[in-house]
Amino acid sequence: MKVNIYYGGRGLIEDPTLYVINKLTEVLEELRVEVTKYNLYEDKNGINMLPKTLKEADGVILATTVEWFGIGGFMQQFLDACWLYGDKEKISKTYMLPVVMATTYGERAAELTLIEAWEMLGGTPISGVSAYVEDHVDFETNPDYSKIIEKKAENLYRSINQKVKILPTSNYVVKENLLRTSTIDLTPQESEQLSMYVSDDTYVKKQKEDIEELTQIFKEMLGSENGDNESEFVKNIRENFHPQKGFNASYSINIADKNKTLIIEIADSDLKCYYGEMDNANVIAKTTHDVMERIIKGRSTFQNAFMAGELTAKGNFKVLRMFDTIFKFDII
Repeated sequence: MKVNIYYGGRGLIEDPTLYVINKLTEVLEELRVEVTKYNLYEDKNGINMLPKTLKEADGVILATTVEWFGIGGFMQQFLDACWLYGDKEKISKTYMLPVVMATTYGERAAELTLIEAWEMLGGTPISGVSAYVEDHVDFETNPDYSKIIEKKAENLYRSINQKVKILPTSNYVVKENLLRTSTIDLTPQESEQLSMYVSDDTYVKKQKEDIEELTQIFKEMLGSENGDNESEFVKNIRENFHPQKGFNASYSINIADKNKTLIIEIADSDLKCYYGEMDNANVIAKTTHDVMERIIKGRSTFQNAFMAGELTAKGNFKVLRMFDTIFKFDII
């Protein structure tokens, strides 16, 4: 028999939940149960992968501490991961004992949250341990409390060993009829693989970058399909880009008579140019299509257009002056 403990507290020495967990572990190990403990605060970057650890467990102990309100973020994240990536068929055969110790009001509500969540997942909760603890020393040295906790561990062992049945609850009906995930139907193996990808920060970052790149490509394609002259500005700006080492800046150029805004983002040698919106650009300029076309064709400069009043601008004027250094257009 194997029992997994998922601890959602912060690992503080005076946390009474740790005492309860240790007492439960002590009794279960005397009954020759293999006990594995997972500290969610240590595995916070890999919580989405933890549902796969339920595969070999016959029972679980969900333990958390109420320090302010509710079950805490780590435990909530773990339960979310079980809903999204857990093997529901395996969970349906798994018994759960909730442990909630409170240093403030709300231990009963938090215990009920754990019970309801496990029922929604399809698992079987049993009577748990919940208490308000004002002084953790008094609590831990009280022999009567110790006996109660020991009885709970024995009850978990008997429930798993005898496969105890419980009466049906409405939560099961709600789960079957209303709480359906809006995602595609995945096998347990696919869900586990997805949880690994979600937990991989490098993979997630790369996906975001790929999405951003695809978005940019589609914007440019859309501009080309429209056939507007503004799409030519993007091409010309890219072809005449002369990066300056260490120069990072952004320009938002509103072409008033076309009701479009050209965005230019520069990060050293990287350039992004597209039509969109940017409120926090280093230089926010406004001009007309004809003036912008003269600049692109090398017949005027950004600085000269500004000095002549053909282009208005606000922001960092050093960045404004750098425009003609970064972009050198040949006379057409």
